[in-house]
Amino acid sequence: MHQPVLCEEILSLFEGCQLQAFVDGTLGAGGHAALILAAHPEIERFYALDRDQTALALAKENLSASLPKITFIHTPYADMSQYVSDCNGILLDIGVSSMQLDQPDRGFSFYKEGPLDMRMDQTARVDAKFVVNTYNEKRLGEIFRDYGEERRWRAAAQQICTARKKEPIETTQQLVKVLTPVIGWSRKHLHPATRIFQALRMEVNQELQQLEQGLAEAVKCLAVGGRLAVITFHSLEDRIVKHFFKQEKSVKILTKKPITAGVGEQRKNPRSRSAKLRCVEKCHVD
Repeated sequence: MHQPVLCEEILSLFEGCQLQAFVDGTLGAGGHAALILAAHPEIERFYALDRDQTALALAKENLSASLPKITFIHTPYADMSQYVSDCNGILLDIGVSSMQLDQPDRGFSFYKEGPLDMRMDQTARVDAKFVVNTYNEKRLGEIFRDYGEERRWRAAAQQICTARKKEPIETTQQLVKVLTPVIGWSRKHLHPATRIFQALRMEVNQELQQLEQGLAEAVKCLAVGGRLAVITFHSLEDRIVKHFFKQEKSVKILTKKPITAGVGEQRKNPRSRSAKLRCVEKCHVD
C-alpha cells in the first residue's frame, strides 16, 4: 500500500485555513485526502483527480466515509481548470507511487518482470515499449541524459538500438539485460536500470511538461487567499516548482526552503528521504 509522505507538514500548511473547496490533483490511494478531509470538516467540495484509473477505484473504497463531498475525476492535474475553480487549497504529490511500482503488470519496476508499459493513464497511447522500440538513437540518448541524468546515456541508447534489431524489447527484464553490460552497478550500489527506467517513465507520462502546465493551472484555479502545496521527489521537478513560484507574481512563497521529512519518517518510509514540499498563497488575481 502506498504510504503518503510529509502528512503532518502538509496539515500544518493548511492549518487555520477555511477550505470550502479543495483539490487533490494526484489522489493516489487517497492517503493525503483522508487526512485533509478529517482535519477540515468545513470542506464542502473535494475534487479528487488522478489519471490512474486503478488508483481512483481504490481511493473510492478508502474514502467511502466522505463520498458525498468528493467528486472523482479521471484526468491529469494539468487539466484541472476544466473541472474546478475558486479553490481554497490544492495539493500536488508529483511522481510515481509505490502502488504503481509494486504492480508488475504496470511495468514501472526494473526488479519485477512485466510488460514495458509505465503509463500512469492506462488509456494513453504511448507506452515505454513504443518509446524503446521506435525512438531513434539520438532521441533516446537525449531522454536518458535530460530526464535520467544518466552518465552513460550514449552507450545506453546505442545498446538498445542494437538489441532491438534482433528482436523487439517488450518486457522490463529484457531491457534490464540489455542495459546491464553497458551501465553496470554504481559505487552507491544503484541498479544499472534505475536512471533509464526513470527517464522512460518521465517521457511516457510527459511528467515535466505536465508539472509546468499543472502549476499554472493550479494558480489559475486558486481563490485569493488559497494555498498550493507541491511535493516533489526529484531535483528536476523541484527546480521547476522553485522557479515557477519565484516567477509567479500572483503568489507569495510560504516556504523559503523546501520542507523535508524528519529522521523518524525517513526511517519508517525510505521513499520520504527525497521528498521536498513547497507552498505558496495566492495574493491577488494576476
